[in-house]
Amino acid sequence: MAARVDRMDVPLPVLQAELAAYRFEKAAERTASPSEQLAFRLDAWLVTHPEACATAADYPDWPAQFAAIQAAHASAPQETK
Repeated sequence: MAARVDRMDVPLPVLQAELAAYRFEKAAERTASPSEQLAFRLDAWLVTHPEACATAADYPDWPAQFAAIQAAHASAPQETK
């Protein structure tokens, strides 16, 4: 007996994440660099676990803090060699 198609259907974003994860896993298999393998495998995990990723809502004050850091850096005296 064949499986019902509606049971096999997944939302498009889920399918896109699974395909991206598959591509990252394949990329990890093709590289010999341990650091690249780790990065690709982390990417594969992150695309299938978006809840693990930070968003702007997690850090609402960050843009203002970053702007203040940039302003302080721009106004700091620069060392000359």
